[in-house]
Amino acid sequence: MRALILLGLVGFVAQLVDGSLGMAYGVTSTTLLLAVGTNAAAASATVHLAEIGTTLASGISHWRFGNIDWKVVARIGVPGAIGAFAGATFLSNLSTEVAAPVMSIILLSLGVYILVRFTAFGLPRGNLGKPLRRRFLGPLGLVAGFVDATGGGGWGPVGTPAILASGRLAPRKVIGSIDASEFIVAIAASIGFFVGIGSENINFSWVAVLLVGGVIAAPIAAWLVRHIPPRILGSAVGGLIILTNVRTLLRSDWIDAPGDVQTVAYLAIAVLWAAALAYSIREYRRDKANETVEAVEADLRKPEEETTSA
Repeated sequence: MRALILLGLVGFVAQLVDGSLGMAYGVTSTTLLLAVGTNAAAASATVHLAEIGTTLASGISHWRFGNIDWKVVARIGVPGAIGAFAGATFLSNLSTEVAAPVMSIILLSLGVYILVRFTAFGLPRGNLGKPLRRRFLGPLGLVAGFVDATGGGGWGPVGTPAILASGRLAPRKVIGSIDASEFIVAIAASIGFFVGIGSENINFSWVAVLLVGGVIAAPIAAWLVRHIPPRILGSAVGGLIILTNVRTLLRSDWIDAPGDVQTVAYLAIAVLWAAALAYSIREYRRDKANETVEAVEADLRKPEEETTSA
């Protein structure tokens, strides 16, 4: 019973973070399941089954708060589903020990860019409102879906920073669109796991508890992301990307850092992250007129208005 309560709390916290920052549900939940002895395929299958419900609840919540760009959902969701299904059925036994560090270096670079860009300068607005092309979203969806299925999480950590770094979509819509499109990815991955490993290794009571915790947190997270200023949200996401990928690198076979070295690194990142958030909050208060969610929404509407008037 205690384990089920813990799983429910993990599902709640993981969805609260995922729904407000665009990542971490799969990574957090899968890590816990692996820690208690679940094999990798069964852990990923359990999490993806729970995500069918949590992502549906999250998508509905984000939709109600106006946090979704449906064109982005369509352009990234379908390729993501293909990548997830392939990863779950044919490639779930492929070792990601080599691929994970390479991916983490790329994502770490994006995280540093996002943290510095949003903290020092706020939301980049030069490309704000311009469409995200299929030639960018399609390959991104395939890679993110594949990583998500084989690693037990990765849709948000891969998709969110890439779209955020493009500067074409407000942070809340990046997060809302990624969360909504993950519903399609979770269904495809779950079908793939049923084909690949069947259902005998899946604990459906764990699925249910993770699901309940996530569903409760989904509307809270959607409300938060609708009201957090873009500059502060960008700094928060950037710091989380850096922390997540430094952790992956330090634990990889490439580095295999001792525990005390990892602890020092995490503390250093936490201090840097806190300082960046404090600076972003100060700058937001100094220039509220241009930094609010409403100001960003006004900038998003300008390209549409210019096109209509032309």
